[in-house]
Amino acid sequence: MNRNKLLIIIFATIFIAGMIALAPNAIKNDDPLTISHTSVVTKTHPSDLLFELASASPMTGSTEVTVYNQDLALVKEKRDITLKNGYNHVQYSDVASRIDPTSVILESPDEPGIFVVEQNYEYDLVSSSKLLDKYIDREITVTDPEGNEYQGTLLSHGDGMILRTRDGVVTLSEVAKVEYPDIAGLLTKPTLVWQVYSPVSGNRDIWTSYLTGGMSWKANYIIKNNPDDSMVDIDGWVTIDNKAGTSFNDASLKLIAGDINRASNDRTVFSGFYYDMAATDGPAEQFEEESFFEYHMYTLDRHTNLNDNEIKQISLLSANNVPVTKEYLYDGVQEDKVRVTLAMNNSEATGLGIPLPKGVVRVYKADSQNQLQFLGEDSIDHTPADEKMSVSVGYAFDIIGERKRSEYKKISDRMYRVTNNIELRNHKSDAATITVVEHLSGDWEMISNSHHYTKIDSNTIEFELTVPADSSATITYTEEYSY
Repeated sequence: MNRNKLLIIIFATIFIAGMIALAPNAIKNDDPLTISHTSVVTKTHPSDLLFELASASPMTGSTEVTVYNQDLALVKEKRDITLKNGYNHVQYSDVASRIDPTSVILESPDEPGIFVVEQNYEYDLVSSSKLLDKYIDREITVTDPEGNEYQGTLLSHGDGMILRTRDGVVTLSEVAKVEYPDIAGLLTKPTLVWQVYSPVSGNRDIWTSYLTGGMSWKANYIIKNNPDDSMVDIDGWVTIDNKAGTSFNDASLKLIAGDINRASNDRTVFSGFYYDMAATDGPAEQFEEESFFEYHMYTLDRHTNLNDNEIKQISLLSANNVPVTKEYLYDGVQEDKVRVTLAMNNSEATGLGIPLPKGVVRVYKADSQNQLQFLGEDSIDHTPADEKMSVSVGYAFDIIGERKRSEYKKISDRMYRVTNNIELRNHKSDAATITVVEHLSGDWEMISNSHHYTKIDSNTIEFELTVPADSSATITYTEEYSY
């Protein structure tokens, strides 16, 4: 913060304190009724970090929405408001109903002396029950089902209605219509109510930023295998779910991929997607990806509408003829079947090479009649560029793994000898290369082994074995271990 801006804030603060002391009614609520709200009193921005994020780059439109993976969005808006010199009562409506009011930032780039003295978040929205609550001990007009009209003071409501009229107290068990002089200060939508100090008069562009819950996004990927499972076509989509309580029209959209840290669950909050081509939005490759802090950010190259209570899909990427390897994995300790995975390199050479956000991958393949059939699905984590991506599709029908222990012998007080046999039976018409994973325990030593193995970590080894078509093979090894 430069010296001039600091002096402005100091003098403005002293001036406001003096005005409040001399004229306590200078700042007041025009509504004489109490409305449910939360209050935040601040002389500066409530969050320096969010201020830096909100003002890090100029917005190209009037609304920008940055959506995170974790039920969170940052909303930035520009609106034109008219201010007078001094204190102003400003209602800022059409905010998300799940806004975190403690995160609100207000900026006026052309007039840094403008700032919020007090903020109320009013969310007591109009309804029949709340209107009746507001009009207890006030006068209303009631019509019963027969058309008789009663005017009087509302004493109670619930199971019927009790009015005090000129002719006495009237109890109505059924009511056809209720007429009110006004809506008693109730709002039709959640609203931020500000007391804003301005050193100047006139129209000003106000930039507002806030965090809201109720918005999230995830990635979805469609993989289509070629006939021999050597290459695939990949289409990536982002799915944005808006349950924030308001719509954002003609908005700039940014998506943050990564797991951000949040302080705690002590925040003020008010308040299996089916893939369908008809629900998607636009062609592929519309997002510009960039590294952002320790995350990755994807910026849509156009504006879009994010309607409340809507799930929207937008194309993220498209790559054809990506080389893949079909891998078979048998872990007889963890599973009794042979798992099938598709492995590929997320590199530019394969047609990919961009950081892939975590999401669900669905795999399809055309049958003999050229009709796509679903093969399976898996979830992948955030995958950086130039890293391997493995998608677990299902289990092999024609490859059987069987693990047996043929020897278990205690050879000393704390020493044991174990012999394991892993039989692999391949009933396919082609040879199959299978990776066998074995988990060893304690302080172990390999005594003998029928096939070469690779030590993955201190307690895991892997054998790789090619089994000919319609044939079988057996791995045998003996280990000694102690505790």
